[in-house]
Amino acid sequence: MNNRLRLKTFSEARTKSARGLAQSQTLTRSPSRFKTPPGLGVRWPSTVLAALTLLVIGLTKTCAEDLLFTGATVHTITGGTITNGCVLVKEGKIANVFTAPPASDAKQIPLDGLHLYPGLIALNTDLGLIEIESVRATIDVREVGEYTPDVYSWLAVNPDSELLPVARANGVSHFEPTPAGAVLAGQSGLMALTGWTTEEMVLRKAIALHVYWPNLTLDTAPKERAREPRRWKSLEDQDKDRQEKLRQLNEFFAEARAYAKAKDGKDFQIVPAWEAMVPVLRGEIPVTIHANDARQIRAAVSWARTNGVKMILADGQDAWRVAGLLATNQVPVIFSHVFSLPSRETDGYDAQFRAAGILHAAGVKLALSGGESSLVKNLPYTAAQAVAFGLPADEAVKAITLYPAQLAGVANRLGSIETGKDATFFVTDGDVLDIRSNVKRMWIGGQEVSLESRHTRLYEKYKSRPKSN
Repeated sequence: MNNRLRLKTFSEARTKSARGLAQSQTLTRSPSRFKTPPGLGVRWPSTVLAALTLLVIGLTKTCAEDLLFTGATVHTITGGTITNGCVLVKEGKIANVFTAPPASDAKQIPLDGLHLYPGLIALNTDLGLIEIESVRATIDVREVGEYTPDVYSWLAVNPDSELLPVARANGVSHFEPTPAGAVLAGQSGLMALTGWTTEEMVLRKAIALHVYWPNLTLDTAPKERAREPRRWKSLEDQDKDRQEKLRQLNEFFAEARAYAKAKDGKDFQIVPAWEAMVPVLRGEIPVTIHANDARQIRAAVSWARTNGVKMILADGQDAWRVAGLLATNQVPVIFSHVFSLPSRETDGYDAQFRAAGILHAAGVKLALSGGESSLVKNLPYTAAQAVAFGLPADEAVKAITLYPAQLAGVANRLGSIETGKDATFFVTDGDVLDIRSNVKRMWIGGQEVSLESRHTRLYEKYKSRPKSN
């Protein structure tokens, strides 16, 4: 287990004092313990202060460069498509979108014959948390314990991962690293695919609390046919285990509510695990529930309604089977199974291909998942496959741009090309859903970013290799 993610279990979080917990925290916990104590400060030499001031001014000037993009087919997402459109960028923000070139002193960037799209957003992914699946030291997606709400996944992201530039090279500008491995696995943030450190990369912290719903399937195989006879349990014991997990989940939320209610006490003792639950109970952070089976999804929707929490369904292999329930309860879905095999022998070969279209037709807000770290680059092709089996093309593009931004709570900054939003977009030589299209350039927050990756470096290296005699 990676030392950055050593946490305490559910029972310890309830019994340890705040001081004891603080001593056992690592970087994945709240960074409050690293603050400068009251009364202490750092006195910088005047020369250092002057140098820092000049650096800040220089960076500000770089970020403040006015840009005018002209000649592109601008896919605004919310305002239709503008042929030969123009986008004016000031101080990293979209100042205006025009149908004809305006009079401006901004630096012009001609994009004749190209297409301009907002940056793609990959939710529910382990990008940045896994480098090489066969090398355990590069895997940092899960933590010990079943209830760890104060795990913050963005602090465990590797900014130097070779997989980040690969995803960026195909139009992905932001992603959500998702914690896993427990009933209540922790919280995720939204991160940009640019920056030297995790703090530079993170756009918004704590966009969701992640709950992995207990499996409701019972193994009916007799003991003599079990894969692991030592772990075999009767149907009655399996049902007891399942009920116990649900009881513990309800108890955890009940105790969190009691903590939040008692928090106004004068001598109240802070417990990080419960502190992380307070914004969830206030409705400030949604609960992303990971469930695949239709029975899991029904139970999760009922639980979320009973507990009064904002629910987002993630994974959702059987979501299309209960599309009406999800639509009625206004539960958005982050769908991860477009390319998964059918879950039942009676399903058609295209059951998962059609799932996104069925969810959309029922009125469910749908975002398509980035999935495994090495496959996040294929996000636009996941959307394209759904289009081939019933999802409208404009909805497919929204499912990888606008809707993920809305679910992450950053629709005021990302997801479309509109006045006032961040200048985060990329240029292609064709339709983003066409696998033959190529991403040519990208800007994140008004700054152009490199599209170089390990793939392009190896291509250039072996393209110029010496010819054999």
